Amino acid sequence: MPALLPPGRPQRLLAAATLLTMLGYGIYLTAGVLYLTRGLHLPAAQVGLGMSVAGAVSLAAGIPIGHLADRVGARAVYTVTLLVGGLAMAGLSLTRDFGTFVVCATLSAVAQAAGPAARSPLVQRYGGEKPAEFRGYLRAVTNLGIAAGSVVAAWAIGRDTRSAYVLIIGASAVSYAIGAAMAAFMPSVPPLNARPGPRWIALRDRPYVVLTVLDGLMAMQYRVLTVAVPLWLLGRTSAPHWSVSAVMLANTALVVCLQVRGSRTIDTVPAAAAAFRKAGFAFLLACAALSALPGLPTWAVVLVLLAAVTIHTFGEIWQAAGGFELSFALAPKESLGQYQGLFGMGLGLGTTLGPSVLIALCIDQGRIGWWIVGLGFALTGLAIPPTTRWAERALAKSHLQSDAAPLTPGDHQVPSPAAGTGVSDS
Repeated sequence: MPALLPPGRPQRLLAAATLLTMLGYGIYLTAGVLYLTRGLHLPAAQVGLGMSVAGAVSLAAGIPIGHLADRVGARAVYTVTLLVGGLAMAGLSLTRDFGTFVVCATLSAVAQAAGPAARSPLVQRYGGEKPAEFRGYLRAVTNLGIAAGSVVAAWAIGRDTRSAYVLIIGASAVSYAIGAAMAAFMPSVPPLNARPGPRWIALRDRPYVVLTVLDGLMAMQYRVLTVAVPLWLLGRTSAPHWSVSAVMLANTALVVCLQVRGSRTIDTVPAAAAAFRKAGFAFLLACAALSALPGLPTWAVVLVLLAAVTIHTFGEIWQAAGGFELSFALAPKESLGQYQGLFGMGLGLGTTLGPSVLIALCIDQGRIGWWIVGLGFALTGLAIPPTTRWAERALAKSHLQSDAAPLTPGDHQVPSPAAGTGVSDS
């Protein structure tokens, strides 16, 4: 069994910051739409439009914020993203109109998209001898925080009053602020000099861009359990209404319990590529099982549903662990934040497009649509291993070119993430 707390003060502070901010995000994720529509009485169409605008703006935030973390220092930039998230929640608790809502929702989406990119150099630096395992631990903490936030939000949803919603959105802002304070107390990671050449090197790295797109396509799976399955269960099967909540509970519990264990052996590029391949076939099998639910008796629907959710969650764990490893291992260490910002764009695009694609196929087309989606996931998983080999060759070539290039005045050798020099305790 993995330890409850990671070793070392920096790791614990980063885990605490993640837990607290994800608790605040979980509150907003669960109760935000209800607060806006039932507490502020904004039309649902306006709320949907505002969130779409916020999501679109946030897609472009990861690369520049990640680049800033590389060049200025990851601790300071990450702390600022958490403060911006808290400011957005405080603004939402005070908002009265559509325009203010859009501004606050956009700030929240930008903070949520840019935070992981800014955090990446910290994760790489303080991940210890097993950074993949530490990244898996942080993902489990993320899910635990969101689950705790949903429990807090349930209190306000049960009362369904404006004052209750305002109280928990305000609590979300406080949670972000405390998380930012935790991040600020972490030891700093010094900024790194860039290699000679173009500034936005991540966008010029074609194999990494292709890998980002493929991961984004597979990231649509995150919307299967939250969008497609509830509509499928309540519209096409005899499943009881409580089964929708059971799906999310089972998924969250499995991720919290198994993500660290699932990440332990996925600590090389070949292992990560193989994890994506396994994930693709797991999603195919889960989609096939979900397609068979209509017409089954209720008891059989529940059993097959839980089996499908379990299989799907194993695929999710493999994809997440594989994505952690590939996105870090195939990025130049001196531009890790920028590369993580690019990789996060793929995830954001996939989760943004996922609802419309899944509804059009799984819900509108029925069983054949589920098979199309599952086959799409499987083919995407098969495409990732050759793409990673291409990316490895490109990264090795860039290292050779960089080693051959003379240092210009002011340049210095980039320290290894495992090195002990240059780290301040301030």
